Amino acid sequence: MDPTTPRLEALDAWLRAQFADDGTGGFDLAPASTDASFRRYFRITTPRGTLIAMDAPREQEDCRPFVQVAALMREAGVNAPRVLAADFDQGFLLLTDLGRQTYLDVLDDERFDELFRPANGALVRWQLASRDGALPVWDAGRIRAEMQLFVEWYLGRHAGVTLGAAQAAALSGVFEAIAARCLAQRQVFVHSDYMPRNLMVSDDLPGVLDFQDAVIGPIAYDVASLYRDAFISWDEERVLDGTVRYWDAARQAGLPVPAQFGDFYEDVEWTGLQRHLRILGVFARLQHRDGKPHYLADAPRFIHYVRHTCRRYRALGPLIRLLDEFAIGDTAVEGLSF
Repeated sequence: MDPTTPRLEALDAWLRAQFADDGTGGFDLAPASTDASFRRYFRITTPRGTLIAMDAPREQEDCRPFVQVAALMREAGVNAPRVLAADFDQGFLLLTDLGRQTYLDVLDDERFDELFRPANGALVRWQLASRDGALPVWDAGRIRAEMQLFVEWYLGRHAGVTLGAAQAAALSGVFEAIAARCLAQRQVFVHSDYMPRNLMVSDDLPGVLDFQDAVIGPIAYDVASLYRDAFISWDEERVLDGTVRYWDAARQAGLPVPAQFGDFYEDVEWTGLQRHLRILGVFARLQHRDGKPHYLADAPRFIHYVRHTCRRYRALGPLIRLLDEFAIGDTAVEGLSF
C-alpha cells in the first residue's frame, strides 16, 4: 500500500467534517503542488469554488508557523491565504485558494514590470509591518550554519571535496565576512523564499505562499531572493532596474535602506551570496538524503550567481579560488546573460 494512503484517508475524513454543515453537496480533491519539504497541497473543488488543503505530517512539519505568518502578512496588507480551519495534531490546514498560476509559470520579458512592481509593493508593506519579537531572529549562528550546508552537502557529499586546514580556514573567513554584512543591515520581517515560484497570479497581485520560514533578518534578503531566483534568471540590467525600483519605493515608505543605492546593491549581492550557498547545500541534501534529485539541475545557476558576486569583491577571492581549485565550474544555464 502507498504509505501516503492513510494520510489521504485521514485528510478526506477531516475535510468531510469541515464541510458537513455548509451545504456544498460534496467536493473533489486533486493534487495541487508539492515542495521541497514534506508538505503537500491539494485543490478542493466544491460547487461554491475552490479551496486548498495542506497536508504537513506532524512528525516532519509544524503548521503553526504557517498560520502565524499568514496572519501577520494579512495584517500587513499582503495577499496571503486565509486559514479557514486547522488541525495541528494531524497536520492539516484548510486555506483559501490564491490561484493556479505562479509567477514562474507566466513570466517573460513582456510581463516583467506588470508582475514585479506589485511584488516590490507587497514586499514593502510586509517590511513596514516589522516588529520585534513577532518572528524568530535570523542570528549569526543560523547564518553560519546555513552556509555550512554548502560545505557539508555540496562540497563534501556531492562534489566529493575534503577541505584541507588552510582551505577550511580561508572559507571560514569568507563566511564570517558574509555573516557580518548580513548582520550589519537593518533588520525587518523576511519571507525567506520570496521568489516567483512562491508568488501567485491572483486578482490582488501577488498572492504570497510558502512563508512559514519567515524570520527577522536583513532588509536586502527578500530583494535578493526575488531578483536572483532559484529557477529563473535575468540580465543584470533588469536586476538593477527592479532592485532600484524597490529601493526607491522603500525609501519613500520610510524603510531603513541605505541612502545610496550602490550601498544597498552591495548588501543585496552579499546577502544573496549567503542564500545561494545555503541553497546549493539544500539542493544537494535533497538529492543525497531525501531522494529528490531534480533540484540539483539548477545548481549551475547558483554557482554562476556565486562566481558573479565573488568576482566583484576582493574579500570573496578565497571562495572563487576554491571553486577553481576543485573545478566547480560555471556551466551555462538558460536565461543567464550577465
